[in-house]
Amino acid sequence: MDIDFSLVLVCLVGACGALWLLDTLLIRKHRLQAIANYEATQTQGKSEEEVARTVAELSQEPLVVEYAKSFFPVLLIVLMLRSFLVEPFQIPTGSMIPTLEVGDFILVNKYAYGVRLPVIGTKIIDVEDPERGDVMVFIPPHVNSYYIKRVIGLPGDTIRYEDKRLYVNGELISEEFVEDIVIDTNLGELAGTLHRETINGVEHATQHITAVARQRSRTTWVIPNGHYFMMGDNRDNSSDSREWGAVPEEDIVGRAIAVWMHKEPGLHLPTFSRNQRIK
Repeated sequence: MDIDFSLVLVCLVGACGALWLLDTLLIRKHRLQAIANYEATQTQGKSEEEVARTVAELSQEPLVVEYAKSFFPVLLIVLMLRSFLVEPFQIPTGSMIPTLEVGDFILVNKYAYGVRLPVIGTKIIDVEDPERGDVMVFIPPHVNSYYIKRVIGLPGDTIRYEDKRLYVNGELISEEFVEDIVIDTNLGELAGTLHRETINGVEHATQHITAVARQRSRTTWVIPNGHYFMMGDNRDNSSDSREWGAVPEEDIVGRAIAVWMHKEPGLHLPTFSRNQRIK
């Protein structure tokens, strides 16, 4: 299961805020009282420098409170940015090749499909609904982990995928052959083909394995209300809605908008040669 950084940030912000509040309401009063008692009873015969030094020591905040006050605004800003504006993700698998490669670092627009509360994901402000052709980050119904795929089916759509051809509501999706390629898979390098597909005016690349394809028990799906059908652009090497079903609206995370960095697995320096808008 992926680490829930939003939950970690919420906990850290809450802990720092609680320490700050505790100091303001209780602990600080004891420091002020100690200073008042010292100034009233123990300053006679002492120099101004000595009194000032002692007062400074008595007014010193506990180290944990000092750290809490320092980190609270920084953590709060980070939490707000990640929860409501943009959040970075790294692509761990090749299911979206050739659009996204393993090692791509992407930015996800968190408010594109509505403003949601961090951790619990409850939508508090409606913005837009996902559109066919969007590249979307979500939590699939079968595992508590972040996935990224392309939106193929909207609520009420009928999706058919058969003989490597995609149909939406009975209409064949336009797909133009580009070239023959070699595709890396768990079975090694296999012959494949690169295509240019257009969905809802969105033109993007897809690829297919020529000889070997996943054996799927179904070819047609009707999308329930409030759900979205997701597919990877690496059509024959993608775990997606063809296997585990449509994604509920409440499990949407956001829309992928750009690649901002790429790093090959292992001891390689990051590069910015793949920086681009995602479409």
